[in-house]
Amino acid sequence: MSKHGKTKEDKVKKKKRGIGLKIFLFILILIAIGGAIFAKKVYDLNGNWVAALMGQNKNTLQNLDRLTFLVLGESGGNTDTMMVWTYDPKTQDASVLSVPRDTFVGSNPSKARASDKINEAYKSGTDPMNAVKAVNQITGLNIQNYILIDTNGIKALVDEIGGINFNVPINMDYDDTSQNLHIHLKKGMQPLNGAQVEALTRFRHNNNGTTYPSDYGVEDFGRERTQRDVIKTIAAKMINIKNVTRIGSIINILKSHVKTNMDLNSVKDYIPYAMDINLDSVKMEQLPVTPKTLNGISFVVYDKAATKTLIDEMFHLNQNNDDTNTTNTL
Repeated sequence: MSKHGKTKEDKVKKKKRGIGLKIFLFILILIAIGGAIFAKKVYDLNGNWVAALMGQNKNTLQNLDRLTFLVLGESGGNTDTMMVWTYDPKTQDASVLSVPRDTFVGSNPSKARASDKINEAYKSGTDPMNAVKAVNQITGLNIQNYILIDTNGIKALVDEIGGINFNVPINMDYDDTSQNLHIHLKKGMQPLNGAQVEALTRFRHNNNGTTYPSDYGVEDFGRERTQRDVIKTIAAKMINIKNVTRIGSIINILKSHVKTNMDLNSVKDYIPYAMDINLDSVKMEQLPVTPKTLNGISFVVYDKAATKTLIDEMFHLNQNNDDTNTTNTL
C-alpha cells in the first residue's frame, strides 16, 4: 500500500474508469453529431424524417416529376379494374379516374362487337400498353406507364399493413364456383383482411340479382365507387406506416405481384412525400358515361365534351400541358 493508502490495483481501476468515461463521452459526442446531422437533414426536408431515413436530400424532391400511370386490376385474365392515377409530390396534387370496363372504344357503333369494350384491350398474356393506348384514345392523355396487379397482390398488401377497417355499403352474398369466388360480407363498418378486401372489390350483385342502390351506383358503377373508397382506405393505412422496413416489405410485395414498365426502386422515392398527402383533397371521379345498347350488346358510351372538361380539371392539361400531358417514364 502506498503512503496515501491506495494500492496499485486501485490506481489501475481508476485509470480504467477514466478510459471508460472518455469512451462513453466520445460515443455521446458521436451520437450528438449524428443526431445533429440527421436533424439538419430533416430540417432541409421540411420535417420529413422518413425521407431523411431513406437517405434523401433536399434535391430529391426537386428531381421528382409528376407521376401518371394506368392501374389495371387483373383477375382470371380479365381487367375489370382500370384507373388512371396521377400524383405530383411538389404540389401534393393527386387524382384517380375510374374507367368503366364496358366503355365503348370501337369506331362504328352500328357494328359494335364485344371486343369493342375497353377491358378487351388487355387480356392475360398480351401487352398492357394496348390498354394504355385505349385509355389515351378516350381521355386525350399521353400516359406511358402502367401497373398491372393481380388479386393476390391486393390480398398480400392488405395483410401486410394489418388489414383495414371499412364501411361495407350493403349486405353482399355472391357465389361463382367457376372462379372459386365467394363473397359473404355484412353491411357496416368492420375489419377486413386481404381475402375479404379482394372479395369486396370484385362484388357487383348478389345471387338473387339485387345490387347496390341507385344513389350509390348499380352494378359496375357501384363496384368502381367501392374500389375507389377501398384505395383511399388502404392509402390512409399505409400513410401511417412510418417504419422504413415495412415500406421495403410493401415494395417487395409489389415486385412479386405487379407487372409494370416503371422502376419500382425509383417509385419508392415518392413514398415519403405521398405520406404527407391530405387524402380528402384527392380528386376521385369516374369517366362520364351513359349506358347504351349497341348492335344488341350492352356498353357505356363516354361523353366526349364532359370527358374533356373532367380531364382538364383533374390533370391540369390547360394549366400545365407540357408537364402533365407527357408522363414521365421512370
